[in-house]
Amino acid sequence: MITPSKDSWTVSDSAALYGINNWGEGNFSVSSSGEVTVTLPFPTGQVAIPLTDIVQGARDRDYALPLLLRIENLLDARITLINETFRQVILATKYNGSYKGVFPIKVNQQCAVIEEISRFGADYGHGLEAGSKAELLLCLANLNDNGLLICNGYKDRDYIDLGLWATKLGHRCFFVIESPTELPLIIERSQQLNIRPLLGLRIKVSAKVSGLWTETSGDRSSFGLSTAQLIATIDQLRDEKMIDCLQLLHCHLGSQIPDIGEIQAGVREASRFYADLAAEGVPLQYLDLGGGLAVDYIGNQSEHSQSRNYSLDNYCHCLVTTIKETLAPQKIDHPTIITESGRFTVAHTSILLFNILDVMRHEPISLPENCQQEIHPLVAEQYQLYEQISDLEAVDAYTRAITRRDKIRDLFRNGTIRLRERSLAENLFLAIANRVSEKLDRLDETPLSLTGLKQSLADIYYGNFSVFQSLPDTWAIGQIFPVMPIHRLNECPERNASISDLTCDCDGKLDHFILSAGESRTLPLHTFNTTEDYILGVFLMGAYQETLGDLHNLFGDTNVISVRINGDASFDVIKEQSGDTISEVLGMLEYNPTSFFADFRDTIEAAVKQGQINVNERQQILAHFADRLNDQTYFNNSGRTQ
Repeated sequence: MITPSKDSWTVSDSAALYGINNWGEGNFSVSSSGEVTVTLPFPTGQVAIPLTDIVQGARDRDYALPLLLRIENLLDARITLINETFRQVILATKYNGSYKGVFPIKVNQQCAVIEEISRFGADYGHGLEAGSKAELLLCLANLNDNGLLICNGYKDRDYIDLGLWATKLGHRCFFVIESPTELPLIIERSQQLNIRPLLGLRIKVSAKVSGLWTETSGDRSSFGLSTAQLIATIDQLRDEKMIDCLQLLHCHLGSQIPDIGEIQAGVREASRFYADLAAEGVPLQYLDLGGGLAVDYIGNQSEHSQSRNYSLDNYCHCLVTTIKETLAPQKIDHPTIITESGRFTVAHTSILLFNILDVMRHEPISLPENCQQEIHPLVAEQYQLYEQISDLEAVDAYTRAITRRDKIRDLFRNGTIRLRERSLAENLFLAIANRVSEKLDRLDETPLSLTGLKQSLADIYYGNFSVFQSLPDTWAIGQIFPVMPIHRLNECPERNASISDLTCDCDGKLDHFILSAGESRTLPLHTFNTTEDYILGVFLMGAYQETLGDLHNLFGDTNVISVRINGDASFDVIKEQSGDTISEVLGMLEYNPTSFFADFRDTIEAAVKQGQINVNERQQILAHFADRLNDQTYFNNSGRTQ
């Protein structure tokens, strides 16, 4: 919890408080004027663009908040970083193979993202991975000529045919066999089309990993061949005279693996599979280690499930040296290393920006100067406690206050205390609780019985967004994303708050944050002023969130823009997409907006006939209804009283 010194507060204090220099990895910083900037290196020097400038540029183009912002440069930089780091490690360790990156489409299927990955990855032959027919079609339309195409997931005849035709076109398209039942159909279709397939086998490694996605590893993993199934599949390929098609071994250790030791154990086991199969004469050339490279969402370089205790350089060294050392005793040729590091590639590139609409404060509205003699004795005692609180210990004062509050509520329920007395009592309790909270700020350690007090008194800031649409993993699995204001960072944040979204759902909130001091159930924020914007950003949310989002309360996609930062400190809007309109969202639910409007028009016409409204009012209502169908689903700031 913050204990700010308002007069001496600096932008460095804000940067330290929100931990931006830790999780931002140099991509984000705080300017001297108190604004979050996108910070990028150029040959002419470092360039920093305030996010508020980009927000204004979006508004000038009629794109209101909430806004999903993509920074193309960051996607370019991430692809370059992982490819160049592997290249340097391979040279330094004298590894005789190479590296090929592959982006799993499921991590972010948005058109702009896939097109950018294809364009930026062309120089490195960065490939794509599909887990369904729809994703395979996306891959075929965007794959670079020298990029690998990895086909995972369940495969029916049409899926297999698409992959075989891709092979015919010259792509290195690998069918990764995850179940013994897949191989007969692949053999049948390859013979029918007279196209030799490229095959891979997905193995289950016994090494378990920690984190939020542990079920993708170990014996109980839903996908992959057991050791017995692996041997049976290899024997079947030999019988079919197709062993030459088997060139890839696949192993997915997990997603967002925080501990480098667990990665090393999994890679070592996978390498042993590779070595023994190669020694048996299986012509393997590629070792695909799947995902696992973590993003440090909380920025503390730890084994926390949403952090990591290693750098990218550590990760690359771990994979390269572990494979090399494991294969050395049998003098097996070094394979091409493949990783499917989707989260690492796209997480940093996207930011959700939204404005605060209102605030609920848990503090007294007003208190009388003197205790009224005619009030109930319990309420009077609460008033006396309020006046004497400076002389009491924090725990004693709060215990007395909450005991009386609960008794007063019981008396209200049975009719002994009237509504106005209860209102006074509730205000008194809040006043006492806030004074106790101030006492806690002066203590070295918070008493155990009062650990939840500050959270219970925190403000609720209402944001113009939907958790379920834009940040579904915060609700579904407790994912933590960095959240902070993007301006006013030269001011001391004097309030502590949780954040509620626009949905009518108690789960539609953000109440778990990471600050430099550690995890917190509240976020330090600035005092809200209804006459000016207050904008927050949710960072590192480019992986999985966009496609997982749902239509809770019929909030659709937000506005989206992709920008490219230039070396002269300008930026170009490369792509832009308007958020869903109400009409479009209704259409997704099988409503026909034209029929929808016609039904309402019939209702309004009936009201005219019954004399409830006149014709002029009819026209106004219909025009308003039609206009709203074309509105976006989020809060419209233009209609707000300032």
